[in-house]
Amino acid sequence: MVKKILISQPKPSSEKSPYFDIEKEYDVEFVFRPFFKVEGLTAKEFRMQKISVLDHTAVVFTSRHAIDNYFRLAKEMRLNIPETMKYFCVTETIALYIQKYVQYRKRKIFFGSTGKIDDLVPTMVKHKSEKYLVPLSSVHNDSIKELLDSKKLQHTECVMYRTVSNDFTKEEIDGFDYDMLIFSSPTGVNAFKDNFQDFKQGDIKIGAFGPATAKEVVNLGYRLDIEAPSKEYPSMTSALKAFLKDGK
Repeated sequence: MVKKILISQPKPSSEKSPYFDIEKEYDVEFVFRPFFKVEGLTAKEFRMQKISVLDHTAVVFTSRHAIDNYFRLAKEMRLNIPETMKYFCVTETIALYIQKYVQYRKRKIFFGSTGKIDDLVPTMVKHKSEKYLVPLSSVHNDSIKELLDSKKLQHTECVMYRTVSNDFTKEEIDGFDYDMLIFSSPTGVNAFKDNFQDFKQGDIKIGAFGPATAKEVVNLGYRLDIEAPSKEYPSMTSALKAFLKDGK
């Protein structure tokens, strides 16, 4: 019987989160505990890449972390970002987050609708004369570079932040008493493996959100019990609810 569930992400800020409804309905306890954290590169580390931020006329943002670290590094390096700078974001939510740092002007902020860079590229192609800067995590592949190359866009990828394991304390490891683990990223799965090297799954259930996360769970030798999204369950909460409803 599943009673205590560890979820590898921050606790939802809204009380209206479906997770809290599931807690009440199925009498389970959720413990939200990020397995990794994001660290920004120092200005010294960034300079080692020999990339000039101000040589670019537009920035491509794929996450809020990218926005935070772009403006933080600009401040640390005393760079004045010109008002003419254009921003291209993979979603409207990320685009709106830019308001934290600059005045939101529609004529210089563009966004896609699917969260995928592929959906944003047609808009970027309409601005072919721009020189694009793409801030990334230290863990990334060349898919964005290859896509922009194929469209003959002028672009530079740079690392502005990295993902590191959010290590568990000895007390957390010794007191491990969960009936289920929910992973939301491959990085989280690897961070768990690093912290719990002697982990034996046994009856403990494991859920994964996203195909890459599910693949990493299996690659590391764990049994995958819940996977989302799927045709039946578009979210982890809907998949989890169905699992608990079956009384597994």
